[in-house]
Amino acid sequence: GSTEATAALAVSYLERVHRNAGERAYSTTLVADILDQVDSVIRIVTLVISAVAAISLLVGGIGVMNIMLVSVTERTREIGVRKAIGARTGSIMMQFLTESVILTFSGGVLGIIFGLVLSAVVNRIIGMEMVISWTSVVLAVVFSVAIGLFFGVYPARKAAELDPIEALRYE
Repeated sequence: GSTEATAALAVSYLERVHRNAGERAYSTTLVADILDQVDSVIRIVTLVISAVAAISLLVGGIGVMNIMLVSVTERTREIGVRKAIGARTGSIMMQFLTESVILTFSGGVLGIIFGLVLSAVVNRIIGMEMVISWTSVVLAVVFSVAIGLFFGVYPARKAAELDPIEALRYE
């Protein structure tokens, strides 16, 4: 490009004026090269943060599934009574999926509130203006709900498939 040619001309001019051609006394750094390096570092940091976030989502989802499985176990008798009086499999599944979604939605909202408060405090300390990406906030809530749905299916299905007679005997 023309910036490389201009940089080479500037170096050759300095070498001619100061009579030190071939001594490599001067070098040039192009802003485009620096931007490429910064982009490369940002890509690596983004990849690492994404990997940590994915692991966190998996661990959180497994935690939600365990909580819901404990809830199913603790409420086996209640599920048996509901099934005995005519509750359909779908309505029991819907109940437990709704609970799972409410659990993860609440966690997502609390996380957003915590993040907003923490960024406001940090921004006040370092004197910068806080910029909120509402798209990211909405995306975080959607992901939170999706985790609740995905990891809530197994416990909901387990609750819905309980045999009412066995569930009523459960103590």
